[in-house]
Amino acid sequence: MKTRVFALAAHPDDIEFGMSGTLILLAKAGCEIHYMNIANGSCGTAEYDTETIVAIRLEEAKNAAQRIGAKFYDPLVSDLDIFYNKELLAQLSSVMRDAAPDILLIPSPQDYMEDHTNACRLAITAAFTRGMQNFPVHPPGAPVHNDVAVYHAQPHGNRDALNHIVYPDIFIDTSGVIEVKSNMLAEHKSQKEWLDRSQGFDAYLDIMKEHGRELGKISKQWEYAEGWRQHNPLGLCGSDSNPLADLLPDYYFRRG
Repeated sequence: MKTRVFALAAHPDDIEFGMSGTLILLAKAGCEIHYMNIANGSCGTAEYDTETIVAIRLEEAKNAAQRIGAKFYDPLVSDLDIFYNKELLAQLSSVMRDAAPDILLIPSPQDYMEDHTNACRLAITAAFTRGMQNFPVHPPGAPVHNDVAVYHAQPHGNRDALNHIVYPDIFIDTSGVIEVKSNMLAEHKSQKEWLDRSQGFDAYLDIMKEHGRELGKISKQWEYAEGWRQHNPLGLCGSDSNPLADLLPDYYFRRG
């Protein structure tokens, strides 16, 4: 049976910025890959009404996932509605049981906005509830009992909410897949003008590469990299489980 990998983020294009290089390499290593944004991108525009931008961003995200053969899960809420509450947790936990990942790629516990940090918290708890028969999920789904190794991606720009640099423990060499990663991000065409105007992300494809280049420099190994920190394995997987190292030995470097 193929190793299942689930990349789970807050908004359309978050996976492309910080996770997609590792996801691409895991697909090349023979893994089954899954892709989900919890929010629908409803606020990512200064031009369209809500219904229009949600439809646009859904199509963009599906196109990005399709580029790498990932199973796509529909978003659950609107932007800025990612709250750590029982209703949303029940929905996300149902998705988690359906995906039944062996590897879970999720946002950083520290980031510049609450949607990202709340997505992280929800993903962790959803992973914990995957095997709890007495935790009600919506829609209903049977518990799953496979181990899951959870990895946190870098915060956007490799900085936390106080603008301090966050150093990963694990680096994955994305130099050979940087153009595929860029092509995935380029599917989110609606975001170029919005990011330029709202957050100063001039040339967002270049910004993505700049973030990866910074991590490559920190690793002292590669031109481009993605960074990861592994979540405490208690309740999730074995204490010595590290499938990124096992599956991507030629692309993996752990900081001493």
